Amino acid sequence: MTDILMPALSPTMEEGVLAKWHVKVGDVVSAGDVIAEIETDKATMEVEAVDEGEVTDILVAEGTEGVKVNTPIARLKDEGGAAAPAPATKVEAPKAEAAPAEVPKAGAPVAPAPAAPKSVSGERIFASPLARRIAAQNGVDLKSIKGTGPHGRIVKRDVEGAPKSAAQPAATAAAAATSGIAPRQAPSLAQMGIPDGSYDLIPLDGMKKAVARRMVDSIQNVPHFPLFIDVEIDQLMAVRAKVNKMLEPQGIKVSVNDFVIKAAALALKMVPEANASYTPEGIAMHHNADVSMAVAIDGGLITPIIKKAETKGLAQIATESKDLAKRARERKLKPEEFQGGTFSVSNLGMFGIKQFTSIINEPQGCIMSVGAGEQRPVVKDGQLAVATVMTVTLTCDHRVVDGATGARFLQAFKPLIEDPVAMLA
Repeated sequence: MTDILMPALSPTMEEGVLAKWHVKVGDVVSAGDVIAEIETDKATMEVEAVDEGEVTDILVAEGTEGVKVNTPIARLKDEGGAAAPAPATKVEAPKAEAAPAEVPKAGAPVAPAPAAPKSVSGERIFASPLARRIAAQNGVDLKSIKGTGPHGRIVKRDVEGAPKSAAQPAATAAAAATSGIAPRQAPSLAQMGIPDGSYDLIPLDGMKKAVARRMVDSIQNVPHFPLFIDVEIDQLMAVRAKVNKMLEPQGIKVSVNDFVIKAAALALKMVPEANASYTPEGIAMHHNADVSMAVAIDGGLITPIIKKAETKGLAQIATESKDLAKRARERKLKPEEFQGGTFSVSNLGMFGIKQFTSIINEPQGCIMSVGAGEQRPVVKDGQLAVATVMTVTLTCDHRVVDGATGARFLQAFKPLIEDPVAMLA
C-alpha cells in the first residue's frame, strides 16, 4: 500500500485545493491516467498516475482547501497487493535531501544543529543543518525566510542575509512558543468602528492570500520609484490598422499591448541594465527579455510570460498573448508559463485609466504601467496641435535600475512606439 501525497506543482507551493477527483475507491488506474485536479493560487493542474494500481482509499474529499504539500490524499496498491509508486505531476515535490550539507569554515566551533523546525501548522521547514544552527544562534525566525536552495530549501546565505524584520531574540521566541502568546493581530472592523452585520465577508482564497503577501513583501522590501513619459501613438494606430488588415485572413488581431510588449523587449536589449534582478549575491543580468503581462482573472491577478519577446514578431506575440490570457482566465496555465519573467507590463488603458503606478513583481527590476491613449493638445514646431497621447509609467527597483538607467530605457522605448515601422522588420 502506498500513500498518494499532495504534490508540489511549483517550488514555492505550500498548499492547494483538491478541486476534483477523477477516480473513486475500487477504480484501477493505469500510467498516465488523470486521477485528480489540484488548484493552486494561480492555476489548476492535473495529477497523473505513473503506474497501474487500485485506489483503496480517498483520504481528502474533493473541494477541500488548504491541503498541505506532502499530505496523504489517497492510497494505492497494485493488482498483486504490492506497493505501487505514487502519482506525480511534471514538477517534483520538494526534497530535503536535494542539497548537499554545508560545511562550516575551518576553525569555527561546531555546535549540534537544532532539530528541523516546524511551522505553526506542523509543516516541516526545509533548511540545511548549518542554516538552522546559524538561525538559532542569531535568533532568526526561519518561517519568515524564503529559501533559495534547491526546491526552496533555506541555506546559509538566506539566514546570513535575513532582514532585521526576520530576526527576533531567541529567548523571546522561546517564551512566546511556551507561553502560547499569539502574535499581535490586526484590529477587527468592529474595533475600528464598523459594526458586525453591516457587511458581507468574502473569505480569502489562495490567490487573494498570495497576491496580498507578495504585494506587501514587495512594497516593504523593494525601494520603488516611478518615471513618467508621454508617447504619441497616432502612427502606431495607423500601422496597427494596416497590420490587422493583412493578418485578418489568418484570424490574428494585434493589440496596442502587443506593440508595447514588443517595444519593451527591444528596449531591454538596447539597455540591458534595465533587464536585471537584484539578488543578495549580485545583480542578475538576464539574457532574454521574458515579458510578463498582467491579466485580471476572477479573484486576482496573474502574469503569464511572453518568453524571448525580443525574438518574436507582432503576429506571434499577439497569438501567444491571446492564448495565455485565455488559459489564465481558465486557470489552465502551467507554472513555468507564469513564474519568472524579467520585466512586466500592466495595461489599464482599456478601462480609461490615464496614468497609474504599479507595484514591482519581484524579483523583476521594473514594471511598466500603460494608460489610455487619448487626444491631447501638443505643441509641434511652435504650433498648437492635437495628438493621441498615452502616458507610460516605469516603476523601478532602485537597487537594480537607478534613475539614469530607467530614463535611458524610456528613451529607447519611446521612438519604437512613436515610429513602430522599425518593429516590423
